[in-house]
Amino acid sequence: MSNLATTRLAQERKNWRRDHPYGFVAKPETRNGTVDLMQWKCVVPGKANTPWEGGEFPITMTFPKEYPVKPPRVMLPRGFFHPNVYPTGLICLSILNEEKGWKASISVKQILVGVQDLLDNPNNDDAANSAAYSALKKSKVQYEKRVIEEVKKYSKNYVMDDNDVIVM
Repeated sequence: MSNLATTRLAQERKNWRRDHPYGFVAKPETRNGTVDLMQWKCVVPGKANTPWEGGEFPITMTFPKEYPVKPPRVMLPRGFFHPNVYPTGLICLSILNEEKGWKASISVKQILVGVQDLLDNPNNDDAANSAAYSALKKSKVQYEKRVIEEVKKYSKNYVMDDNDVIVM
């Protein structure tokens, strides 16, 4: 684990504790009393006045030893229904792509707000999930009904344990 990565992530954690968007959660994992700054459990709320409202979507962020030069791997649960989420749960977002929009200055906060925005504003030019993409193209009304089903699966399903770890 790189000293640059851990130093930056420790600062990210401090910044998050001082200032983070309401309803969002971002915490490094704790195992056997040891904090792992390279693996974070997060929750992104669905944006108000969108079909995603009411959902609290669990996200895992895994930081490479080359962070912040390289972006973290950001995942929703396997099988998450969204045009820009691969069946594995990997999120397809330009700011997370080393060749596209990643910059070392992008913060955890910016990543999570970007994911929240992506939920209701899918990028149809970069589809990662053919079923969700096809559903959206075929009928926005039917797509939104399926989104509401997804929201029901993730409505307040997480619990923080004594170590501040999100348990699904």
